[in-house]
Amino acid sequence: MDLTGNTGAARQALLTMWTIRRFEEAVDDLFARGLMHGTMHLSIGQEAVPVGACLALADGDYITSTHRGHGHCIARGARLDAMMAELLAKETGYCRGRGGSMHIADVATGNLGANGIVAGGVPIAAGAGLAIRMRGGPRVVVSFFGDGAVNEGAWHEGVNLAAIWDLPVVFVCENNHYGMSMPVARAFRVERLAERAAAYGIPGETVDGNDPQAVHDAVGKAVARARSGAGPSFVEAVTYRWKGHSKSDKNLYRTREEIERWRERDPIARFETRCALTEAELAEVRDQARDRVREAIRIANAAPDAAADSLTDAVYAS
Repeated sequence: MDLTGNTGAARQALLTMWTIRRFEEAVDDLFARGLMHGTMHLSIGQEAVPVGACLALADGDYITSTHRGHGHCIARGARLDAMMAELLAKETGYCRGRGGSMHIADVATGNLGANGIVAGGVPIAAGAGLAIRMRGGPRVVVSFFGDGAVNEGAWHEGVNLAAIWDLPVVFVCENNHYGMSMPVARAFRVERLAERAAAYGIPGETVDGNDPQAVHDAVGKAVARARSGAGPSFVEAVTYRWKGHSKSDKNLYRTREEIERWRERDPIARFETRCALTEAELAEVRDQARDRVREAIRIANAAPDAAADSLTDAVYAS
């Protein structure tokens, strides 16, 4: 799919990226004003990765997400009001306000869930891939994770199982240069994390994660391979998060100059200069994204709070 030259595709990609950006900014503001509680992991600056990847998927395909998963949810088609309600601890949230930011799941769109455990979604993706293989059919799974996950045992086990069983899984690394405060250069000896794919006998590719077209092309190729029965692939999308790891991050491990250099590579601004939309159409897309998020906040705020007396209804013990 041509995301830049095709007007319809360009509009869809840009609207989704702007919606993710405005959603994250709104969440940041609500948290700062004391209207949202818990913790928050924002993906501002990384919008091109989930958009490019999810546009390569078909209805019925699955994703597994991360603790920084709002963008994945939105790119896969989640309802903004149900997401916002979940973050505001409302009964109408995706998990009835029980899960919060790090545990949103939306099975209707194939989103098997965000995960507070680093690399926790990788073995889940392998399991979903095995289920697809056993049932038959053309579905695939895209597993999102950060650079920090690539050194976790669960990551190695999940990727290895997918490789030896030729499971239809595409592993997408959002390499934003830091696992919390640990720089990638200190955590790995390899220059590109995609080089790790060779250890499992699967293809690995590194792309510009601030270019939705580059992400889309690489993930699309990997999805086609998985759908044909040829097995998994590893796509490393190099990007950057503008905000800290979480709301408690004071950003003491990186400089303002570094952050500003990456802000100048804003994936949304870059895409706007390349896509086939007029200035009037660009303004319309920006306004639509803003209005969608505002409406989601309005609906979520009006919803009833999660009921404390039913918190254990879904908890079972043997």
